[in-house]
Amino acid sequence: MLNDILIINKAHEKAAQTIFDKVIEELEEKYIITITGEVGVGKCEVSHVLGKLLKNEGVMVKIIHMDDYYKIPPAMRTEWRKKHGVRRVGYEEYNWKMINRNLDDFRNNRESQLPSVDLMNDRVDTIITNFDKIDLLIINGLYSIKIDSANLKVFIDLTYKDTFDEQKATGKEPMDEFRLKVLQREHEVVQTLKHEADFYVDFDENNELFHF
Repeated sequence: MLNDILIINKAHEKAAQTIFDKVIEELEEKYIITITGEVGVGKCEVSHVLGKLLKNEGVMVKIIHMDDYYKIPPAMRTEWRKKHGVRRVGYEEYNWKMINRNLDDFRNNRESQLPSVDLMNDRVDTIITNFDKIDLLIINGLYSIKIDSANLKVFIDLTYKDTFDEQKATGKEPMDEFRLKVLQREHEVVQTLKHEADFYVDFDENNELFHF
């Protein structure tokens, strides 16, 4: 996503270091990490820090944001959801055909066209990238855990209240009644996918890290 603002804190750094320690031991060619968690959990921030750690070890990394792959552009999404109902909110809103095409290009070292949402104007641009010599993809998003071919599926686990408070603090979207319903629905869907993870990162109230 273009023009996104990252605010990185110690929790993000701890989580990224924990994931890095696991990945660096089992890294293989064309490795894919997915990072899933609720809205506001810090998926983009953790991805960024993790990418920097891997880069420092000579690993060629590319980060992909699943928010770029919604079928309905940001400027139209709220009205579409109101028209079709909040029960339509979920992983079927992603353009999985495009996601799988980009993943196939990654595995085969091809040039590829990727969507990129510009948060300044809510338009979807197209960027061209060459996956040749890219060793590892970090894919973050609410439902990135649904990528079956991932080598490591990470779930960052904070409580719904924690992430809800973070969502209010960011102010990225108006916190009206309908937005609250969308957040609740996203929470429900993400929790149904939690069991698909093979690595969990959690923090207690003192910001101490747990993983399993």
